[in-house]
Amino acid sequence: MLVDTGRSGGRGETGHLVIGFYTSMSTGNLRATISEFKKLLPQLELATMERSRSRLMTALRNGTVDVVISPGRLPSKDTRSLLLWSERILISLPEDHCLAAREIIYWTDLRNEKILLSEYDPGREFGDLLISKLVRPDDRPRVERHDVSRGIIKSLTSMGMGLSLVMESDIGASFAGLVYRELQDGSGPSRVDFHAHWRDDNENPALRRFLDLLAERYPSPPPAFGE
Repeated sequence: MLVDTGRSGGRGETGHLVIGFYTSMSTGNLRATISEFKKLLPQLELATMERSRSRLMTALRNGTVDVVISPGRLPSKDTRSLLLWSERILISLPEDHCLAAREIIYWTDLRNEKILLSEYDPGREFGDLLISKLVRPDDRPRVERHDVSRGIIKSLTSMGMGLSLVMESDIGASFAGLVYRELQDGSGPSRVDFHAHWRDDNENPALRRFLDLLAERYPSPPPAFGE
C-alpha cells in the first residue's frame, strides 16, 4: 500500500495542490477547469485561495500556493506564466436603466454614467480598461470606488447607484433587478486574457498534472511568422 501511495503521489494523482485566484468562479473556464481536474484526480487534496494579487504573488513565492490564475500577466522575475483563455468584459446595470434596452453597449455610451468599482481586485483592471478605451478624460464616466466585494458592488448597481464592469465569469450568480450587456468598441467585444503563474522550481507532481491539463484545454496559439 505504501509503495502504491508513493507511486500515485509521484504521478500527481494524490497529494496536495493549492490554486490561487482573485476572480469569480460562479461560471466560466476557471470553474470548469477545477471541476474537471478534481474529477480526473479524485484522491488529490485540492484547496483554493482567494486573495489580492499582491498577497497571491507573495504566497506563490513562499510556496503557500502552487499556481495563481489571474486576469492579465502578473509581473514577477521568479515565476513562469502560461496564456490561458480570454473573457469578455460586460456592463451590469439596473433592468430599468435606459441602456438596458440595448443588446450591445459601446464604451462611449458610458460617458455620462457613474461606474462603481471595488477597491479589491480585479477593480484595478477595470479602471485601467476605462482609461485605455476612453483616452480623453472628458469622455470618461465618473468612477466611484467602494471598499466592498464584487457581490456588494452588484447589489449597489441593482439599487440604481451606478453601473459596474464585470467579467463573463461573474454572471453565473444572478441578482434581482440586474442585467448584463456586452461592451464593445469599434473593433468588437472587449476582452481580457487570463494567465497561470507558477514557480519553475516547484516540484509538486500535482502541479505538473494541473499544468498539463491547462495546456491541453487552452493550447496557446503558434507564434506569428518571424517571431
